[in-house]
Amino acid sequence: MPSSADYNFTQLERVIYGAGRVATLGRELERRGCRRALVVTGKTLGRSKLLARITAAAGSAPGGVFTGSAQHAPSATIDALIAQARRVRADSFISFGGGSPIDSAKAAAMALMGGGASRAIGDAAARPSADAPEFPHIAIPTTLSAAEWTPFGGVTNEVTREKGGVGDPRLQPRVVILDPELTVETPGWLWASTAMRALDHAVEGAYSARHQLLTDVLATRAIAMLRAHLKPSMQGGADELEHRLQCQLAAWFSIFGALNTGLGISHALGHQIGPYWNVPHGVTSCITLPHVMRFMAGIAPERFGPIAEGFDIRFDANNPRAAALECAERAAQFIGGFEVPTRLRDAGVPREELGRIAGAVLHEVTRANAAGRPIEERELIGLLEAAY
Repeated sequence: MPSSADYNFTQLERVIYGAGRVATLGRELERRGCRRALVVTGKTLGRSKLLARITAAAGSAPGGVFTGSAQHAPSATIDALIAQARRVRADSFISFGGGSPIDSAKAAAMALMGGGASRAIGDAAARPSADAPEFPHIAIPTTLSAAEWTPFGGVTNEVTREKGGVGDPRLQPRVVILDPELTVETPGWLWASTAMRALDHAVEGAYSARHQLLTDVLATRAIAMLRAHLKPSMQGGADELEHRLQCQLAAWFSIFGALNTGLGISHALGHQIGPYWNVPHGVTSCITLPHVMRFMAGIAPERFGPIAEGFDIRFDANNPRAAALECAERAAQFIGGFEVPTRLRDAGVPREELGRIAGAVLHEVTRANAAGRPIEERELIGLLEAAY
């Protein structure tokens, strides 16, 4: 572990959690002077009775509802959101749903502040000017993708099917409301697969070359909480909402330090597999994470201590690779306990096309350098083959 480091916080101001806490939404909008907040969601939640709870909680503030958010945030849907926000003179966003509406709100806010998207998330050249007025965002997530905890958002180029995005500290949602009552309509496969996305965040933050003690502690806790609460959160019963809330908190802990640690190869693979073959990002983590963990066990097994603790595996610092490989097997077993795809072929990815995304993945991995050593394209193709 580095003997010295800097830790950078996001501009998140408030986290409100618990059953029924969506009722605080109107107060949070009023506190920030938001009078025309546009609700951003997708078609399914746009037809749900749960949407009425959001608009009712917002009180007199809603500036309308946008229901065009779509998986992987295609650029055309962002353009439509921007147009509607301008038409209703929105002064803020309320995102309601998973990573797609949350990222869509970030991308639209970037444009409304005068910035743009880039292939490299966080590219300074794409950011709005320092004196641009901010566009507040309150996030109300219904999955465990954890997009609400970062100032970055993915955007898909519909021509190339490559994913880039937006990044600026001002894009961080200022308030996150975790209300497990709003997750009860989330399909089981989506809840479980986004939980594996949270597991992916925790693991990749822990074995990042830039990991820190704080992020290690939270990664351990996130892994343990997901193991303890995910299955019962999907089984009904009197304690279901509490188990769901614990999963929501685990997703927060899993990505708490991502701005500092960066994320690794599993995420880079998912960022391209997802939009290129229309695979949900939670599902890409179900498929890629165990394979990348085995790969990282050969590169930096000494960084697996927090992961091993989360999986309740004995970690011997004198022989870390054995524990690191056991972590990969435990992750595979945990993922396999849910009805989610675990191979690229199960997700409809053509084997003959695997090499097409390697260049874009290599670009992201090289820029992030979270592995701590250069990664070669042939290694990425090997991981894709293993995941097939």
